[in-house]
Amino acid sequence: MNVTGLRCVRCGAHYEEGAVEYTCPPCGIEGILDVEYDYERVQWAPSAERSIWRYLPLLPVRGHLGVPSLQVGWTPVAEFPKLAARLGVGAFLVKDDGRLPTGSFKDRASAVGTVKARERGRDIVACSSTGNAASSLAGFCANQGLRAIIFVPASAPEAKIAQLRAFGARVLLVEGSYDQAYYLCQQAVAEFGWYNRNCAVNPYLVEGKKTCGLEIGEQLAEAPPDVVAVAVGDGCTVAGIWKGLFEMHRLGVLPRLPRLLGVQAAGAAPLVDAFSRGADESAGIRKVKAQTLADSIAVGEPRNWRKALRAVRASGGAWVAVSDEAILEASRDLAAATGIFAEPTGAAALAGIRAAREQGTIGARDRVLHVVTGSGLKDVRGAALRAPEPTRIGVALEDVRRAWQS
Repeated sequence: MNVTGLRCVRCGAHYEEGAVEYTCPPCGIEGILDVEYDYERVQWAPSAERSIWRYLPLLPVRGHLGVPSLQVGWTPVAEFPKLAARLGVGAFLVKDDGRLPTGSFKDRASAVGTVKARERGRDIVACSSTGNAASSLAGFCANQGLRAIIFVPASAPEAKIAQLRAFGARVLLVEGSYDQAYYLCQQAVAEFGWYNRNCAVNPYLVEGKKTCGLEIGEQLAEAPPDVVAVAVGDGCTVAGIWKGLFEMHRLGVLPRLPRLLGVQAAGAAPLVDAFSRGADESAGIRKVKAQTLADSIAVGEPRNWRKALRAVRASGGAWVAVSDEAILEASRDLAAATGIFAEPTGAAALAGIRAAREQGTIGARDRVLHVVTGSGLKDVRGAALRAPEPTRIGVALEDVRRAWQS
């Protein structure tokens, strides 16, 4: 590995790899760690490998031995000129992470997390989740021969809970919010010694998420996007994507860095609030009671807020909040215009792009990349709320004619 250690994002303390397991001891839960690398030693070149493991020199794992057999990463990027014209931007591109093995971006983190669990000799991995991280962990534990224990709000979409059950995970439906499920999971892993998959606590999980940024940097090196838009809950995803983009730029692959657009639901937008107030890190964020149908970003108390705010500010980017109505419209329009079926959270970035364009944050000539973070099959009820209704007909050709002409 090229890892030189871990650094606390709160106090700046440095730790050798393996000296601490999750967070900075003096800072506690606020002391989220960042994995650091010796970039002078990194020897990386494009390869025929079509997965996140093509970036092994930039990952905190000890080699290909023991990596999941599921194909993770190298999701496609496609351009859609007609939608770009409707949005009023120079180009509109989509990176579809709904194609990953369990249908969401979270597979990148789970792939790295299960490898680290095995390196540490753990056979039980736990996490709290609104759904996608849970189903992702369950699938990768099944693949790796590990046991998964999942804390998920009882309000999570049925399709996501069904995935958990199918993968054989031990599912604990928490009669409370995501934040309550999170704290309960934290208590349980401390009590029972399970490996913690929660991204905001385990620094290695964000390294999995950064592979999306590494891929964007490599795939679009010849024509980089001006803006990368992504939905944000805990903040780990946007922070990870930025780290990957930064590393591709540092290695000379990506000629320039894009701006980030962090998109939150209006009913769960503490990061948008902090950014708009210009709050410094000493002020922290204002917790809210999350209220949004976009369950994957229904987070009122983001754990990785420091990394998220730093990433967007470092990129020269912006934050925007969008209504549930706008998210549902974006889910419908994205599917109809591109053939990409995204869950509401996965389409929230499109709603954010529209809002940012109206506000002038995104310009008419900007090349804009939307990262789809989850398949629409994850939450068919949400995706169907703004989809056209079917027409019921009889069995005769005349019934078809009347329906067609109506």
